[in-house]
Amino acid sequence: MDAKGGERVDLPEDIFQQYARTVHKYLLTLTRSPDLAEELTQETFYQAIRSSARFDGSCSVTTWLCAIAKRVHLAYLRKHPRHTDIDALDLADSCSDEKTLGTESRLSLMRALHSLGEPMRETVYLRALGGFSFREIGAILGMSENAARVTYFRGRQKLRKELEDDE
Repeated sequence: MDAKGGERVDLPEDIFQQYARTVHKYLLTLTRSPDLAEELTQETFYQAIRSSARFDGSCSVTTWLCAIAKRVHLAYLRKHPRHTDIDALDLADSCSDEKTLGTESRLSLMRALHSLGEPMRETVYLRALGGFSFREIGAILGMSENAARVTYFRGRQKLRKELEDDE
């Protein structure tokens, strides 16, 4: 039994070995800090162990772990309000579409990204900052590879329009 009285099921060691890199990469995309991503990865797997009895197999293990990682990251942001995702301003440097994003001011870019909403914003972050494939993005966000691809390209179109409107 865990501290809350629920039954605890231990995750096999190979689950950590198999998925730690993906979870860490996802958190690195969100935090842009290797140290913080490592800390949050450990917390993610701790939370996964605590809640493993609730994993019903209705989604992939990757999706389940990344959902936990996202909640862990959001909890961190709530506890550390001074820490904002300001490093995401480097999106222009990381994005392959430099013509569209590389010439715009950081503030305009962040306003445009913020206007995308979820899951479009997260898809753009994962692709541009994290270098995730569309298959990986789909697994993380619980959508198909094609849906991730379409969401990303629609997000880029919206960014272009938003940034052109700011000129």
